[in-house]
Amino acid sequence: MKTTLTEENYLKALFHLVDNEGKVTINELSKFLNVKMPSVNNMMKKFSEKKWVVYETYKPLKVTEKGRREAALVVRKHRLTEMFLVKKMNFGWENVHEIAEQLEHVHSKIFFDKMDEILDHPKFDPHGEPIPDKDGNIISQDLQKLSDCKVGENVTFASVTLSDDAFLNYLTERKLLLNTKIKIIKIEDFDRSVTVEVEGKQEVLSKKATEKILVKK
Repeated sequence: MKTTLTEENYLKALFHLVDNEGKVTINELSKFLNVKMPSVNNMMKKFSEKKWVVYETYKPLKVTEKGRREAALVVRKHRLTEMFLVKKMNFGWENVHEIAEQLEHVHSKIFFDKMDEILDHPKFDPHGEPIPDKDGNIISQDLQKLSDCKVGENVTFASVTLSDDAFLNYLTERKLLLNTKIKIIKIEDFDRSVTVEVEGKQEVLSKKATEKILVKK
């Protein structure tokens, strides 16, 4: 049976929220999706029947391997669509999320497999996040937040965490794009804002911004 749009949105939320042990709480899902707790509980009972989660009252949910795969396949559709819009239709990376939110609910597997083929099987989306393969497998990355870097370090901008269009526009205006080399010049003790050097020009980034930027050394 095909998954519903609502189920896919819940699956995607599980994908983003699950911790290293495969666990997530009902409260976390409720806040992330802006859905009331009773509704989340009811949906997770359905997910339990589908063997996507292990549901026990008053305990964190445990996402099963079957549930992890289902969630990854929804994310695959979203990220492939974003990549297609950027690479083949020349959209900016700040303009693709909303469109992908709509197209990710198309159920035709062959449609997304063809998209994958046309793109030559990309490993990452336009925001640097890994694209799950057709079996739901995903590349692990050894990245850290820019906010965790030290003065003097040289890093490469590799990815952004869940971000809205305004933040992506903020980065674009400062020429902070994927694979950009960044040098940490100064970290303010007062508010933890960070002065960085990008292509010979210095920029001051807020703590909120540096926590969303993921880098590799």
